[in-house]
Amino acid sequence: MKKYFSFLSLLALLTACGPKQSTDFTVTVTNDQAFDREEMVEVPISEVAKKVQLIDEEQYIILDAEGNQVAYQITYDDNLLFPVNVKAGNKAVYTIAVGEPIEADPLVYGRHYPERVDDIAWENDRTAYRAYGPALQAKGERAFGYDAWVKRVPSLVVEQRYANELNPDTQAEIARLRKARKYDEANELYHSVSYHVDHGNGLDCYKVGPTLGCGTAALMQGDAILYPYCWKEYEILENGPMRFTVKLTYNPFVVGKDTVVETRVISLTQGSQLNKTVVSYAGLTKAAPVATGLVIHPENPTAYVLEGDKGYIAYADLIDNVNNGNGVIYVGAVMPAKVNEAKAQMFSDKEAKERGASGHVLAISNYKPETEYTYYWGSGWSKYGFDSMESWNTYLDQYAQSVRNPLKVEF
Repeated sequence: MKKYFSFLSLLALLTACGPKQSTDFTVTVTNDQAFDREEMVEVPISEVAKKVQLIDEEQYIILDAEGNQVAYQITYDDNLLFPVNVKAGNKAVYTIAVGEPIEADPLVYGRHYPERVDDIAWENDRTAYRAYGPALQAKGERAFGYDAWVKRVPSLVVEQRYANELNPDTQAEIARLRKARKYDEANELYHSVSYHVDHGNGLDCYKVGPTLGCGTAALMQGDAILYPYCWKEYEILENGPMRFTVKLTYNPFVVGKDTVVETRVISLTQGSQLNKTVVSYAGLTKAAPVATGLVIHPENPTAYVLEGDKGYIAYADLIDNVNNGNGVIYVGAVMPAKVNEAKAQMFSDKEAKERGASGHVLAISNYKPETEYTYYWGSGWSKYGFDSMESWNTYLDQYAQSVRNPLKVEF
């Protein structure tokens, strides 16, 4: 199993031989859309180094039009990643030069949690997610989809949630109380540390079960979904301060006569509700439909939105306990490429009982062998920025317009 890779080769990459050039590197970002855009952009280090060469321990700084420094991240694939703010129908200019960069506050974080049956969990300043691992699969639990953890503070909270829930001393005390039949005390102690209870920063209250959960992609044969199981191997490619990226590789499965291995590269950037995910299926020899799915629960069976032509689907989930005052989780997926069909596909009565759900909202596209399927998925919460389904739909609609019409970045 692969471990976290830390990017430590910046100076080796950027130090150039010969006399230093003093030319600054100017980046002009143009927003052609009718709404303001706060996004992250990337500039290849190789392009910057052609004009702004570093000597010894020098570093780059990024300045906005007012001369204020902008924090950045060196990505695992050798880009400068930094936030931009561009008004509707306008331009913004940024300058890359030599200097002492400001330190960016970490706004993303994720890791492998072997202490919790191999979860991979990650978060940013808006929301949190997890993907299930091989230890969970070995237990026989069917967990195919992504899980969404809601939060209502910008600070990082997932690490503490796991630490509280899994504290061995607390777990031992709960077990002791239950053995002594002191059930009220045991339950009170459990609820005081459980991440299924909102202690002021949010909680885990989304029900995945044996479904696609919060936006998992899967190949299809006819109307049948070929459910992916838990990941087999992982590699954390970058871990902040502005973007978290993990690569997940899955066990081989059979599609027709092909033995296929699925790989996903999942990225979550500061400020975004949605993860960018790039999926590929090695070994697939024939084109096949690929579906991006959101589970539909019986508590709200018709609260979905199908906007395939606009590039998004959405659903309002009433959470695992509708009477517990935990609000609504709005889930959605955005597709940059053409969507062939967006639909609600409901389970039979038998399957609905087995899966604990009513069906899926699906966005179905084509997947061609030896290509990549790129899409975005994620969630918002009624207690942190989204007061209605309409506000969530507006967010997804503008997100879809943005990925289909990227900011123009000129050097």
